[in-house]
Parts: sequence; structure tokens; C-alpha cells
Amino acid sequence: MLPRVRALRAAGLLRPPGAAPRTGAARRARCGPGERPAGRGVALPAGPDLRHFLRAAAARQLGPSQELPPEPGCTPGAPKVYLETYGCQMNVSDTEIAWAILQKSGYARTKELAEADVILLVTCSVREKAEQAIWNRLQHLKALKARRPQARAPLRIGILGCMAERLKEEILHREKLVDVVAGPDAYRDLPRLLAVAESGQQAANVLLSLDETYADILPVQTCAGGTTAFVSIMRGCDNMCSYCIVPFTRGRERSRPIASILQEVRMLSDQGVKEVTLLGQNVNSFRDLSEVQFQSVAAPGLSRGFSTVYKAKQGGLRFSHLLDQVSRIDPEMRIRFTSPHPKDFPDEVLQLIQERHNICKQLHLPAQSGSTRVLEAMRRGYTREAYLELVDHVRDSIPGVSLSSDFITGFCGETEEDHQQTVSLLREVRYNVGFLFAYSMRQKTRAHHRLQDDVPTDVKQRRLEELIATFREEAARANAALVGQAQLVLVEGPSKRSASELCGRNDGNIKVIFPDAELEDAAECGAPGRAQPGDYVMVKVTSASSQTLRGVPLCRTTLSRAAASH
Repeated sequence: MLPRVRALRAAGLLRPPGAAPRTGAARRARCGPGERPAGRGVALPAGPDLRHFLRAAAARQLGPSQELPPEPGCTPGAPKVYLETYGCQMNVSDTEIAWAILQKSGYARTKELAEADVILLVTCSVREKAEQAIWNRLQHLKALKARRPQARAPLRIGILGCMAERLKEEILHREKLVDVVAGPDAYRDLPRLLAVAESGQQAANVLLSLDETYADILPVQTCAGGTTAFVSIMRGCDNMCSYCIVPFTRGRERSRPIASILQEVRMLSDQGVKEVTLLGQNVNSFRDLSEVQFQSVAAPGLSRGFSTVYKAKQGGLRFSHLLDQVSRIDPEMRIRFTSPHPKDFPDEVLQLIQERHNICKQLHLPAQSGSTRVLEAMRRGYTREAYLELVDHVRDSIPGVSLSSDFITGFCGETEEDHQQTVSLLREVRYNVGFLFAYSMRQKTRAHHRLQDDVPTDVKQRRLEELIATFREEAARANAALVGQAQLVLVEGPSKRSASELCGRNDGNIKVIFPDAELEDAAECGAPGRAQPGDYVMVKVTSASSQTLRGVPLCRTTLSRAAASH
């Protein structure tokens, strides 16, 4: 018998083989407050036990710069876990957190599906299409599970993240394929859930937390030796936009202590990472309440003409302070952040971006729609006019700034006139990068309860195609303005289409492709050589499309030197 199974049986969490099934009353008696028995003959331990709560409390008492003593490392014959990530960059970060927890519990990592003893899918629930991709993947894994040799331990399959939070019951009972379900705030509980699953029982924990930020866990980077990394600084969202499932799958806003974020960024700098993106569902509403002396600080003002569904939040160290501290760690490390809300751009943030050479002059300003009427139905807290005023203010404050945005077409009640207003906003602002989607109704949201998804699918698709065509036309014009200019590019690696070319991104987060050739060093202190991932190269742009710049490399340089020469 496996050690974890013995421990669980000793604690009364598992019934011994052959034990009689509990009656309905007995199963209910075993459930905690607000829990339900999971199904006939199956008891689901739905959350962490007392030891896990005590351990979490101990971790918080240690402070952000300390960690709990590491658990035993991987040993020969350790179970192998295969992690697969879907959706946004927050899920990439969550994958790294989950792997850090499992690694400390003695698991080994594999990139080969056939080798895995545990397969974990980190899922997205923001649109129906994202969830359907997971259901399709599970059908493939079902066949893999059926072909598993009897000599090997049974394959365990887990669903993690937002889809787990939204569809726990359906996931567990649909074809009985999934063994473990863990929501975004339950990754610490993964070792226990997997131990339960070793016995053949299903296990779930989708409890949302008001304070979980995983601040004491240093994520294990899934791309070792990479030049870029993502650092999660806050979780959840309080905006309650009527279309959005995030507050229901990731919970309320809570921010990591600044000290733990700085520790992680320093670690990444020491590893040679050259670009860090600060992550959060509403990243610029960051508010660190861990230091008592700052808990009475007045709330910063919102962008002009913007409002929220909640009262102003007093106290805490804000995003401008964090951005200031992070940008001071390494002058050769670029800093980006996503995804912000347009309401949270006080002047001190814009001024900081303009002043610091290593904070990228690129902002994501999610508009969602160009129609004030639709924006009101979405509960976005601003009008078209207020949004355009913010765009003008941003461009005045940060000359040459690159802008990106999100748009949803076909939202409840959207008319053809509303759609044309969104088209005109795309033309007026002329974004460099855009993310455009057809509306997908999500259960639990305000739109699901109060509005009608009344735009036909074919109309949504037509409007989406029109938005995409308009965006590409305007982005091509915006990027064409860079032809003839020298752009500083952080090299990421070889181009996917040609081994003789390199690929990287400029300050505006636009992909740049250029020949892999011998280059002089701008400092004139090194021999000519080829650029490597993590190098900064000055590239003269020779052509542009809506998504890509092409150019010729001029020299290798550094971020600080390039800034000083402008």
C-alpha cells in the first residue's frame, strides 16, 4: 500500500477495502458545513484538513522572504506528472505554482504524455470554446487511460483552474473520467487530492479564498533558460463586468506582499531573465495591505470619467509603488504588466512609465466596445468619450506609446449601429495589437441572469470578421510608421519559419524578425558574434505588416546604452 494512502486511512479519510458503503445520513454527517455528498457510494474529501490549514498559517508567519523546509525531493520511481496549460498567462503562472508544490512533494516532471502517472490540465473558462477544447482533450485521455497496462499504477487525471471552479460537479460525474478537481485557490492541496485519487476515489477542492496569493511559493519556471517570465502579483477581480466569469472562478481581489514579488523578480534577474511581465486579472488595482503603516493611505483617484461598482478602497501600497520598486531591481530587465483596467491609470503610473527606460512604453487598454450603450450594459464604468479622453492623455504623457486592446462583439442587445461605433473606435485609436472575440454567455454572470444573448451566431461571426479586418488594416498602418526607424529588440530565439532568422519583440511588444548574422557590439569591447536569446539587438525596420516587423540588425547593445543614446 502506498504511504499516502495508509496515512489517509489512519486519519479516517479513506475506508478500508471491503468496508460497507455509508448510508446517506452517514455520508452527510461526514461533510463539513455547506458541503454535499458527491454521489452514491463515493465520499469526496472536498477540502484541506486541519493539518493543511495549520501548515498554511505557518507559511504566512514565516514571512515573504522565507520558505517552509523543503519536502523530500524526487526519488527513483517517483510518480511522474504531465502538465498541460490552456488559456491566459495567469494559467501559465498557475502551472508553475502547481508544479512547485508537486515537486516539493516528491513528484517528477515529464514532457512525455505516455510516461505520465498523473496528467493535470490547467484550464480556462472565459469562453465556451475554451471549455470545449478541454472536453475534447479528455476524450483523448480517456482512450489513453483505457490502454494503460495493468502492470502500471492507474493513470490519474486532474482538472485545475477556472473550469474546475465553474463545473466541478459536471466534471466529476461526466463519464467518471476525472480523478482530481482543484480550483485556482486549492493548488496547495494537490498532494492530498492526488493521494486520495491513488485509492481509486475522486477528490475535489474548489474552495475560493479571500487571502490566498501563493506569496510564499516561488514558482518553478516551466521554460528553463528562458528570456522572459511572468510574475503573478494579485489574484481575482472585483469589477463584476456583466459578461465576465472571472470573479466567480478566481474570487475577490487580493494582492501579494510587495516583498515577496521583489524576491521573485530578483531571483529571475539572477537567472538571466531579461523581461518580466507582472500579471493579474486587474493588475493595476494592486493593493498590498501586508504593512500596517500603510493601511490608512488614501485611495488614488480613478481615470477621469471612470467609475466602479464598489466603494473606493482605502489603504495599502499601490501599483505605482510596486512598479517603481520592480523597475529598480535590474536596469537591463524590461518590465511589462497585464491585464489592467482603464480606470486605474493615475498620473503617477503614466509618469513612471515615461521616466524609466526599462518599463516598456506599451499599454493594454481593454475597451470591449465602442458603444456607450453597450459599455453601460457591460458595466464597464465609462463612456466612449471618457475612454478616448484617456487614450489622448496616455499618448500625451508617453510619446510613442504602443497600445493594445480587447474587444467583444455581439454582446447582449448589440445593434448594427453599436457595432459600427466599435469599428470607428478601432479606426480612431489605431491599436498596434488587438484581441477580438465573439461574445460567449457564461453562467453565473450578471448578463446570464439579467440579459438575453440575442445576437445570432452568424451575425456575431460576421461582425467579428469585420472587426478583425478593420484592426489589421489600422495596425498595418500604425506599424508602417516604424519603417526606417531603429528598434531595440530583445532576442527570443530562432524564427519559427526560418532557422536563418531570429525573432524577438520590440518595446511595443510587436514581433520583429531579422537575419541571424555576425554583429558588432555597440560597446566596441567584444568581438563580433551572433546574437543569442536574451541579447538586445538594434534593428532597422525595413517592412511591416499588421502583426510583424522585419528589418536588418545593426548591432548588439544593452537596454541602458540604447536608452542613453536616445
